[in-house]
This record gives sequence, C-alpha cells and structure tokens, in this order.
Amino acid sequence: MLLMQLKTIEKFAFLHIAHHLARIDGFFGLKEKEIINDYCIEMGIDDIIYDEQNYSLDECLSKFKTQKSQKILLLELMILVHIDDKFNSFEKELMTTICTKFDIKNNGIQYASSWGKAACALREQGLLMINT
Repeated sequence: MLLMQLKTIEKFAFLHIAHHLARIDGFFGLKEKEIINDYCIEMGIDDIIYDEQNYSLDECLSKFKTQKSQKILLLELMILVHIDDKFNSFEKELMTTICTKFDIKNNGIQYASSWGKAACALREQGLLMINT
C-alpha cells in the first residue's frame, strides 16, 4: 500500500529485512510467503534470494534516509508480523531494534502494530470476498 513510495534501493533493502523477519522464529510459513509475494507485486520488483549468511540489518537500515521511508518500513513490516496472528519475542526484538535505530518512540511501534493488525484483517476480508 505504501511501498511504492520507497526508492528502488529502499525496496530491495525492505525485502531483505522482510525475509529476515519472516524467518526470525525459524519458520517461514505460507502466509508469510504470500505477503512477501504481495510486497514484490506492489513494488513492481522480483523477489530476492535471501542469504542469511550475508544479511546485515544495519546495512539494510542505512538505506532508509528519510523519516517517511523509515515509517513506511515499520508499518509494512507490521503486516508481516501480524499475518500469522502472532507477535513473538523474536519479532518484537527486531521491531524494537528498528525503532531504536530510527529513533521511533514506543508509541510508534504500538501504533504501527495496531495498523498492521487492521491491515491484515482487511486483507483477509478482501480475499474472502474475492474467493467466494
């Protein structure tokens, strides 16, 4: 929804972070795969090949120079966090690290989390409508 506003370099950094987040709990589920596919379609780019060995969160986060792009990253990642109806400790730790790096205060993560939950619910409702 907001990802088209990112610069190309930010889009690819976003995908790296999204893949890392989707796997952070040791499980890369179908719903997470679908969301990452939706991200790629929305951004008009092909998916990346995620390489955990060469992944660097700091390097990826350094691509997000503006407050606007940083907030887009946070909001869109919250969809991925909530798509499986779980916000586990690994995901919370990563999201907290991102917020700290970008100097986004605690209420920012709470607002983004609420938005992510709502976006997931609306996505599910839409899919039910078009698939029935």
